[in-house]
Amino acid sequence: MVDGAFAHTPTPPYVAVIFTSVRTPGDNGYAVMASRMDELARIQPGYLGIESAHEELGITVSYWADEAAAQAWKHVTEHEIAQQRGRSTWYADYQVRVATVTRSYGPDGPR
Repeated sequence: MVDGAFAHTPTPPYVAVIFTSVRTPGDNGYAVMASRMDELARIQPGYLGIESAHEELGITVSYWADEAAAQAWKHVTEHEIAQQRGRSTWYADYQVRVATVTRSYGPDGPR
């Protein structure tokens, strides 16, 4: 695993938004928009971090201080534009799940 690949999250509870997707062929501007969304998310109040893996199935988990922060991110105008473009161009299918993290630990115990 790449050093620093895990988001640095606080002691739970906090919110995880889990975005699972299957992409359509081609980039079609996806990489540029993904980079912009990463930049934009990082400056939102309540943003804690992100973890992402992409092969045939993409999984991106963004972490937020609370439900209100996660909801606010969903409604940022540029993010809404990206969501619409995702539905029309970039994703063959996707699922969004929002969860409250109640426990977090790794090989060295709680994180």
